Amino acid sequence: MDKALQTMINNMPEKTGKSLEEWKKILKAKAFAKHSEGVKYLKGEHGVTHGFANTIVTLSKEENTSDYDLVTNQYKGKEALIPIYEQLLKTVKKLGSDVIITPKKTTVSIIRKKQFALIKPATKTRIDLGLKIKDKGTTDRLENSGPFGTMCTHRVRLSDAKEVDKELIAWLTEAYQKAT
Repeated sequence: MDKALQTMINNMPEKTGKSLEEWKKILKAKAFAKHSEGVKYLKGEHGVTHGFANTIVTLSKEENTSDYDLVTNQYKGKEALIPIYEQLLKTVKKLGSDVIITPKKTTVSIIRKKQFALIKPATKTRIDLGLKIKDKGTTDRLENSGPFGTMCTHRVRLSDAKEVDKELIAWLTEAYQKAT
């Protein structure tokens, strides 16, 4: 398990009033069909912050699936993209000790206090990196969010690990800094 995620789970009782196992029981009793419904419930009914609510719902749904399995399944038939994914993870982990990496079924969320990036293997030859950088214009490379909708403000298409360059790292850093 990712060190930051484990720290978040360890801090959960102090920060939210309940352990992860207690939250899982509450969510199981409610049986939400959509991820967003569970997050909204935890935030609205229990005052849980978005980061904790998102993590609780994600871990509750994926209780029997490890992070490794989730990522492995995302890259089945897309193994050529793994070096790009690994370079992105290496980069975001350097941004700060408060970065939380949360694999889901089709994407990997990168969270500080709020989600600031999203990694998605879009095709067999391309990863789409979603970034949340409000009030930032678009360029040929830093496009509008496209398929990410409101989850992100921008998208960068990556087909080679070398594209995780100074420019991209600057955008990731800006997104990280604004995710407070």
